[in-house]
Order: sequence, then structure tokens, then C-alpha cells
Amino acid sequence: MRTLIVLTLLAVLVMAATCYESHESMESHVYLYPFINRRRANDFIQPHMRLQAISQERIRERSKAPQEHQREMCEDYHPCELYAYHHGYAAAYRHYFGRRRTK
Repeated sequence: MRTLIVLTLLAVLVMAATCYESHESMESHVYLYPFINRRRANDFIQPHMRLQAISQERIRERSKAPQEHQREMCEDYHPCELYAYHHGYAAAYRHYFGRRRTK
């Protein structure tokens, strides 16, 4: 009976030593608060940089590569998209839209 008590106390001590969560393991507090509010999330981006990024995105939208325009046209037309899965977007565009002449 005495050995059972000693073994139980030893098991409790081992469990306490290995399962203890120290303050250092929770320093980042990500464990407690995984989400932050929107205002704090956007604090690191300056307002003028945000406007500059938006304007650059608009410029990129206007000056897309011809291949990207072709791919978007093909994605909008379902038979072309299915053909593209098997043969690639360039071949699908040529197959469905290659005979068109643009001014």
C-alpha cells in the first residue's frame, strides 16, 4: 500500500513538471487572443501608402498583358474553359477566338 502511494505521488510530480505552462510560452498572447480588430490590423500601413497602392492596382488593371486578357475571355466562355483544361489557355483561345479580328 505504501508503494502505491509513493508511485502515485511520483506520477503526480512528473505530470506537474511536464505539463506546466510557463508565462514565457504564452508571451505572444496569440493563444488567448487569435484575432485583432480591423483598426489595429491596418495600423502598420500609412494612409498615403494605402492610396498609392490602390492607384497602382488600378493602373495594373488597365495595362494587363494580352495573354491575361485572352485568358479572362476564355474563362468567361465555358466551352473555352473546358477546352483549356485539356489543351491550355493559349490553344483554347486560338480555337475559339483565334479567327476574330479586332480593330
